[in-house]
Amino acid sequence: MIVRIMGEGQVRLAESHLADLNKLDDELLAEMENGDGPGFRRTLQALLTRVRELGEPLPDDSLEPSELILPSSDATLEGVRDLLSDDGLIPG
Repeated sequence: MIVRIMGEGQVRLAESHLADLNKLDDELLAEMENGDGPGFRRTLQALLTRVRELGEPLPDDSLEPSELILPSSDATLEGVRDLLSDDGLIPG
């Protein structure tokens, strides 16, 4: 699976990691629903860090179709709301 982090680039991520990432995504969704800005910021950073750790960066000149797009680390709570589906940022 190809994941794009807005403003950073793309990583190749095994779908087997989605269950782990979904836990953080669920936390992020709950924090957004509760308007918990500090919690949102902390969990977004943790989610992006985990994607970077688990994923294999693609070369900068590579432009693969992204199956998942995540916000940048400086995204606002309001901005991320626009990216959400009922499942959060990560499907499943």
